[in-house]
Amino acid sequence: MEREKLGSRLGFILLSAGCAIGIGNVWKFPYVAGQNGGAIFILIYLFFLVILGLPVMTMEFAMGRSAQKSVVQIYQKLTPNKKNWFWHGKAALAGNYLLMMFYTTVCGWMLKYFIDTCSGQFVGLNTEEVSSRFAEMIANPWSLIICMGIVVVAGFAVCAVGLQNGLERITKWMMLALLCIMVFMAINSVITPGSEEGIRFYLMPDFQKAEAVGWGNVIVNAMNQAFFTLSLGVGAMAIFGSYIEKDHSLLSESVNVACLDTFVAITAGLIIIPSCFAFQVEVTAGPSLIFITLPNIFNAMPLGRFWGSLFFVFMSFAAFSTVLAVFENIISATMDLTGWSRKKSCLINCGLVFVLSLPCALGFNVLSWIEPLKAGNTILDFEDFLVSNILLPLGSLIFVIYCTHSLGWGWDSFVKEANTGKGIKIPEWMKFYCAWILPAVILLLFIVGLMTYFQ
Repeated sequence: MEREKLGSRLGFILLSAGCAIGIGNVWKFPYVAGQNGGAIFILIYLFFLVILGLPVMTMEFAMGRSAQKSVVQIYQKLTPNKKNWFWHGKAALAGNYLLMMFYTTVCGWMLKYFIDTCSGQFVGLNTEEVSSRFAEMIANPWSLIICMGIVVVAGFAVCAVGLQNGLERITKWMMLALLCIMVFMAINSVITPGSEEGIRFYLMPDFQKAEAVGWGNVIVNAMNQAFFTLSLGVGAMAIFGSYIEKDHSLLSESVNVACLDTFVAITAGLIIIPSCFAFQVEVTAGPSLIFITLPNIFNAMPLGRFWGSLFFVFMSFAAFSTVLAVFENIISATMDLTGWSRKKSCLINCGLVFVLSLPCALGFNVLSWIEPLKAGNTILDFEDFLVSNILLPLGSLIFVIYCTHSLGWGWDSFVKEANTGKGIKIPEWMKFYCAWILPAVILLLFIVGLMTYFQ
């Protein structure tokens, strides 16, 4: 069966960026940047994005484009005589399922808040009532299951239409709309009276704040953000590499995707942080920022229902673009393994992902007594830990070793594929860095991540 191809380079860039752009970027990046010295953190983050994220992304793209397979068969195609690598392909596929087991529920939250904001459910509520709405939502198992189910069915329905007519067309429209909405909202936030202090908090270099946090912590936080922002390590980028032609070098394509991802992260901060300061609301991290702090701000803001609806459209698009990209990875792997058609793979995986997502949706209510790893953990926390702290860093480490050492695909094969086409080339001097320094840094991030989590 002939390999499907994307219809345009723009489609490839927007699909890859849609996979990288996640909800964590939006609610975590602004707060972390502000707490770690503002512009200082952003500059360090950009530095690590270049030296950590870009090489690994380029390796994923190169493996996919050369093999013309999903992650589950890449190793067999590239190095058929080196048998043990294929186990990572299976682990990476499991990681895609595991990611969707909780991400579909969180995407459902965004959808629910968009509907509620649009229909005026938050109008006239005080701070305590807004807070109780989130608690009520996650305590209601049927609400979470229905919203999660809508996300799962809609995602596989889009993918079932086809690569170009379904996934590429919908994602291009959705991502372009997302970028327009973000710019529109950022301008509104920046010109809001009282936002100046928030802009300074977010974007002005603050050496005292960085010293108070500790320069070591600032650097590690920037490294973590830069590394994990691109969703590398489970082959989610390799699949899109397998769908493109050899017209452009892959480092050039990685730069384009990383720039778009960074633009979204920084712009999200310009939407959220100045508004928090303008309405004298404490900037907090995590779900409380999105589901409690911001609805209170929209209530206090002129045309708040309109701005709130726009914000949750943007958040839904950011989440759903990741869902579509990972679903495509799962579907492609299923087709490679079984020979099933796209539609059959979508139908069976739709039911499978829905069932696998139930524990997370029920983890806040019916199964709330289950606290994996440590007290206070939910099933979502546990699944997120497995993906973010285990599978992504170790998967990236395996990709790097495979692409730089002769026991895997090897540096020469990787560079030949990555440098095919016009654009930025990988220079030979990077070999030592990619083969030895980059794996050591990824291993360090893995160890520090585990230590931080269990502290």
